[in-house]
Amino acid sequence: MVRDSERPTTLGALKQSGYQVLPIREEMQRNLVRKLGSGEELFPGVIGYQDTVIPELENAILAGQDVVLLGERGQAKTRLLRSLVSLLDEYTPVIAGVEIPENPFEPISAQARALVAEKGDETPITWLHRDQRYGEKLATPDITVADLIGEVDPIKVAEGRYLSDELTIHYGIIPKTNRGIFAINELPDLAERIQVGLLNIMEEKDIQIRGHKVRLPLDIVVLATANPEDYTNRGRIITPLKDRFGAQIRSHYPREREQEIRIMEQEFQYAALEGYTLEVPDYMKEVVVEVTHLARRSPDISQRSGVSVRASIANYETLIANALRRAIRLKDSTVAPRISDLPFLIPALAGKVEFEVLEEDQEDEILRQLFEEAVKQVFDQRFSVDELEPLVETFGTETAVDVGEGMHSGFYQDVIAQLPGLGEAVLKLTSSDNPALRAAAVEFILEGLYVNDRLSKDTMQGQFVYRA
Repeated sequence: MVRDSERPTTLGALKQSGYQVLPIREEMQRNLVRKLGSGEELFPGVIGYQDTVIPELENAILAGQDVVLLGERGQAKTRLLRSLVSLLDEYTPVIAGVEIPENPFEPISAQARALVAEKGDETPITWLHRDQRYGEKLATPDITVADLIGEVDPIKVAEGRYLSDELTIHYGIIPKTNRGIFAINELPDLAERIQVGLLNIMEEKDIQIRGHKVRLPLDIVVLATANPEDYTNRGRIITPLKDRFGAQIRSHYPREREQEIRIMEQEFQYAALEGYTLEVPDYMKEVVVEVTHLARRSPDISQRSGVSVRASIANYETLIANALRRAIRLKDSTVAPRISDLPFLIPALAGKVEFEVLEEDQEDEILRQLFEEAVKQVFDQRFSVDELEPLVETFGTETAVDVGEGMHSGFYQDVIAQLPGLGEAVLKLTSSDNPALRAAAVEFILEGLYVNDRLSKDTMQGQFVYRA
């Protein structure tokens, strides 16, 4: 690796060093080949795409293609695109003092050509870090040609330049990402006239700004994301632009519960407090993720925009937050989420989904049903109702068990002692003597029997009462 002090600072010194500036696509291909050969991880933090999306993306890079990623929200599309920066050289030389980053050996703008003609080998060179070679824009209907491509600069006109002079142009984000990667999110939301400008840059290598037709062979890789429904609808994207993308890659949500749990644990934010220990039972993590998976299949929830992985992350954060709030309030040193914490997830989840129903007040009931079905799915993988039948039979006509998110963990020790068979079921979930974990297990078992129609349940102000 060349140290900062050893990097050439003039065009002449760069020539003498023998440094070669590769086109951006060749640069990415070379670095990808090296990383594949060494077994280096290409997309750290991206989970669930190792056998699907990532191989297709690698093929597109090796083929030198522009790429569009199709998928609903929360499928790591933007993270994937930003990760491609790692395929660029750490530093690359560009001409200093010009508006757009340019290959010193092949200047493309009038400003850079004039500077090289004037100073020759004394043309100043600066070195651009790979992080500065990535540009990104969220497509919205109000984006203008000036934002993406450029506009005539009135200040330069006021200084005495003619409108016909190419040097009056102030370039937009795409030309300023020359020698790099440009990504546009939600591509179909671009107005058609902007799409035409993007097509010209990708295909014709020229730009048109208020009558200026400037030949500008940008050295750039164009990436895009889009919702499949918007991308495939006629009229949302012009056909020539759609045809210009060499690869159309379909992303997806995690297909296995374990994958989404890994993503959830990787991304969630938790402010650890001194004196409190976080202990989240595996079955509670599975319930949170199963809620999201059920929402993705629910006819009551719109599937057009999808149910993001962020729903799982937000639910997990809220679940732990409520458990922490309880631990602080009841002076319990262990933060352990329980089933009675689930109702507090409704505000978090309601903001992450779109409902098909129009009737007022139905949304909360739909979400509660999702929670109950999620508990049933996870419970049935750990227990059979038949094996817990002796426990069910201990519930006589007068037996009632009160539990709730506001109850101290020590209370559940008495519940275990009063119900024969409950202690053995708890041991199947946890061998720990920690009262908080045992309390969580008790609630999970009782709720599992309820959703399997073996117990009844009354709900009142954060408390559950289970009966025969």
